[in-house]
Amino acid sequence: MPRVYLDLAVSQDGFIAGPDGEDGGLHDWYFAETGAAEGIKAELVSGMGAMILGHTAFGSAPDGFDTEYKVPHFILTQTPQASVERGGATFIFITDGIESALAQAKAAAGERDVCVAGGAQTAQAFLKAGLLDELQLHVAPVLLGGGLSLFGSLGQLVKLERVRVTPSQHATHITYRLREASHA
Repeated sequence: MPRVYLDLAVSQDGFIAGPDGEDGGLHDWYFAETGAAEGIKAELVSGMGAMILGHTAFGSAPDGFDTEYKVPHFILTQTPQASVERGGATFIFITDGIESALAQAKAAAGERDVCVAGGAQTAQAFLKAGLLDELQLHVAPVLLGGGLSLFGSLGQLVKLERVRVTPSQHATHITYRLREASHA
């Protein structure tokens, strides 16, 4: 059965970007690593049928953009834009909220998974709405000491069940199934 999951790299102290927006090595596991992380990357690419991103995580228009995720990308935004195709992927801009983005992503994904890939506000919105089945976090061995907190303003208790832990050179990859959420 297809799942909807959040997939993000995070520091040990819960940040997805440092105080000045720096990466701090959070994504070294993806770009500079072999071994265990290769299986995680292969699973991401082979199982994903669609991706959802917030407009900040996406950045600017995808001119020249290349991605190994050759799936429809649904970009949450407040600014209407025409869909574009770049680097083997289609970018569809969604202005009517996360539920609409998820419905369209599920339709596009068919029997494959939908990955919510950031940023923090998008992750929190999906968690608060109860729209995620799993969290897949790539926890880097770094303390950023501040910056963009992944769960800092979630405002509710979310109980998780650990499904998998895979250590690798640059991160510990942890998958959790969401058990229940309650508003604090």
